[in-house]
Amino acid sequence: MSMEEKVNELYERKRKILEMGGEAAVEKQHAKGKLTARERIEKLLDPGSFVEIGAFVRHRGTEFGLDKKELPADGVITGYGTIDGRLVFVFAQDFTVMGGSLGEMHAAKIKRVMELALEAGAPVIGLNDSGGARIQEGVDSLKGYGEIFKMNTILSGVVPQITAIMGPCAGGAVYSPAIGDFILMVDNPASFMFITGPQVVKAVTGVEVTPIQLGGAMVHAQRAGQAHLIGKSDEEVLALIRRLMSYLPSNNMEKPPRVKTNDLPFRKTENLYSIVPDDPNKGYDVRQVIYEIVDRDENGNPDFLEILPYFAPNAVVGFGRMNGQTVGIVANNPIHFAGVLDIDSSDKIARFVRTCDAFNIPIVTLVDVPGYLPGTQQEYGGIIRHGAKILYAYAEATVPLVTIVLRKAYGGAYLAMGSKHLGADFVFAWPTAEIAVMGPEGAANIIFRKEIAAAENPEEVRQQKIAEYREKFANPYVAAARGYIDDVIDPAETRAKIILALEAIESKRVKLPPKKHGNIPL
Repeated sequence: MSMEEKVNELYERKRKILEMGGEAAVEKQHAKGKLTARERIEKLLDPGSFVEIGAFVRHRGTEFGLDKKELPADGVITGYGTIDGRLVFVFAQDFTVMGGSLGEMHAAKIKRVMELALEAGAPVIGLNDSGGARIQEGVDSLKGYGEIFKMNTILSGVVPQITAIMGPCAGGAVYSPAIGDFILMVDNPASFMFITGPQVVKAVTGVEVTPIQLGGAMVHAQRAGQAHLIGKSDEEVLALIRRLMSYLPSNNMEKPPRVKTNDLPFRKTENLYSIVPDDPNKGYDVRQVIYEIVDRDENGNPDFLEILPYFAPNAVVGFGRMNGQTVGIVANNPIHFAGVLDIDSSDKIARFVRTCDAFNIPIVTLVDVPGYLPGTQQEYGGIIRHGAKILYAYAEATVPLVTIVLRKAYGGAYLAMGSKHLGADFVFAWPTAEIAVMGPEGAANIIFRKEIAAAENPEEVRQQKIAEYREKFANPYVAAARGYIDDVIDPAETRAKIILALEAIESKRVKLPPKKHGNIPL
């Protein structure tokens, strides 16, 4: 056979691979509102940047008629390309080929791009759309999952791992996304994620539930807290991945990319005067504070991407930019449950802080917290165990830490929210800050209990004692006098103070004692 004939044969083989599962299967995918694996990669990466590897890989299964089936690319497209000119490795499961089921060689392809990503120090992005393990390959499929989980663990904290759930993701397949850093989901009836499906749930518990009710996007975004971002379509989720990537470094040895901004670094934030109420018992949306202090784009929009916006709304976490620098922002949100810390918000904050720390992202903390949520449900659910995760996360963090106490900062919650005592580099407070062991109301009831009870007008005396306690103890100047607060600042100077502080400690270097296991599981 001549060279020309061999080249023709090469292109004919590639043509068959590019046909994926065939025209009918592709049309069925589109009818569900889903893009194909190749279409997703094209929209995710910079135009023309994708380089496929492993296209000719074939399965080795022989049982149940598998030896007679041609499975193009073995049901998964793997390779590398760029996002905004930065290298990323990607795999996209192809539901048009045997439901995107994972077999031995399918898994080997995914494992290979993860190995290359580790060597190159580049992020891994997985686009999941699979019916699960390829039953016809038996235990070889399970081996494949195990090897992927192992690589997920090795890559954890070394390079960003982002997974988009764009179709079914069930059984053991759910653990790979869970080990990674960020999960995105398409809010589509064909996209869901769970360990045991509706049939098993019904057989074991008698409860009838649909796949979407059990593991749809909003379930994981709002109740389970496992979908960090969701989009209404494949296109929207892929755009969210590109935006998320813009805040992250390529690996743990690099800093996040810095972007040019036309916003003024020392812009006054006088709107903050009216956003935060004078009455400490009134709520407000802390996101309005965040929007004031982060950079604004050319259209005046705040540069902030909230993570887990539907889960544990009493805490807000997300990525923003300040003077072009990526920062992780953590804040209590008094509009929900007065901004208390509970089990879910503790997990949300701790995981985000540790992710920022792993990838060299400075953390800005906005504090307005009355304490931990009381009650039997929280105590029985392990609020002590979950609440301690925040303490651990901040205490072990070595990235720059800047904290602003906006209003309430009481008790253990004050300590947990990036206090000086856990290692914050700079702590500033507004004049409205109340830093104390507990709120004035509770403290007055305890300290002046006898005086209040003996008074002719107990309520009047109680209010007097509350005011007395607030003046003497629940203010920022007592803490500032002891060096726990570096400065009491005008709220209008908040943005400038944070930017100056971050610039001062940009080259911060901290070395913690070596440990056999550097992290404890969350």
